Amino acid sequence: MAGCTRYFKFPTLSGEPPVVIAHRGASGYMPEHTLSAYKLAIEQGADFIEPDLVSTNDGVLIARHELNITETTNVAEHPEFADRRTTKVIDGVSVEGWFADDFTLAEIKTLRAKQRLPFRSQQFDDLCEIPTLEEVIELVKQESERSGRVIGIYPETKHPTYHRSAGLPLEKNLVKLLERHKLNHRTAPVMIQSFEAASLKALRRMTEARLVQLIDGNGIAPDGGVIPGKPYDFTVSGDPRTYADLLTREGLAEIKTYADGIGPWKRYLVGVTGTGGVDALANDSHKKLGHPTHMVREAHNAGLFVHAWTFRNEPRYLASDYGSDPLKEYWQFYRLGVDGVFSDFPDTAIAARAALEKRDQVPR
Repeated sequence: MAGCTRYFKFPTLSGEPPVVIAHRGASGYMPEHTLSAYKLAIEQGADFIEPDLVSTNDGVLIARHELNITETTNVAEHPEFADRRTTKVIDGVSVEGWFADDFTLAEIKTLRAKQRLPFRSQQFDDLCEIPTLEEVIELVKQESERSGRVIGIYPETKHPTYHRSAGLPLEKNLVKLLERHKLNHRTAPVMIQSFEAASLKALRRMTEARLVQLIDGNGIAPDGGVIPGKPYDFTVSGDPRTYADLLTREGLAEIKTYADGIGPWKRYLVGVTGTGGVDALANDSHKKLGHPTHMVREAHNAGLFVHAWTFRNEPRYLASDYGSDPLKEYWQFYRLGVDGVFSDFPDTAIAARAALEKRDQVPR
């Protein structure tokens, strides 16, 4: 910034400040994956908004974190859809509820979104439609023009193996929309993420947009290490590797052949002592931080950027060392060199970034 002195140089891959990715929109304040949540995130200054993608049965991409829409919509209050409740096997797990791919877009549009987490405000329930990806892109274009800054989109292909088995492959429809909106090129403000390498490899053949390999975990071991999960496409193909194998030097080198960055669960970067899962109800407030790993440095050495997830303000999500102050968590990860963070509260992520960048008087 002309005329200003930076007192802190971010140790990111590019040397630029880390980007703030609005996780499902400003989902700490509004029901997730709604145009209202995305718009609020943009108003708060988010660099990217994140629409997770699933498909309706007529092949339209909509923004939902899961195919199972039971917890995030009012579908259970629609008697006309009572007979759609069913059980499906998604990524090897039997799940009961209502599923997006059993509905047309017209039917989905009769539903309204609701807050998934019981400890967050329910005041905006039943007010917002379920948006299509095209509507999200249109919103971003309008808000970019209105604000005079470039806002990116960061879609995720959800359960791509399942979608492919159902005859509803996500990748082709996603790239068609990017092409229609002149976003299917290397310098477009677009990053595409997936937990499945096969989905990213398919996308690499269709687009030059930046791709990100997500890295999941199944919980925390008593020693503070991550219990690694496994990409479902590896399970289907018989590949014995886990996400931990993808984080070795050999694994990172392989990721570099088809992707530009990794999106790891933050516990791969800074562990905690204690046990617990990765779900939204897991409580970290009684846990102590472990020593940071070398994961960011190893990824940077492989030429990959690192976007860590998920950062939230509520004390239940913060290790006890942070004293219930979410800013302290961001400062630790920014100092480690992460290139971006997925946050439910983008305004807090941005405030932490600004405090570190402009003053460097942030306590360690």
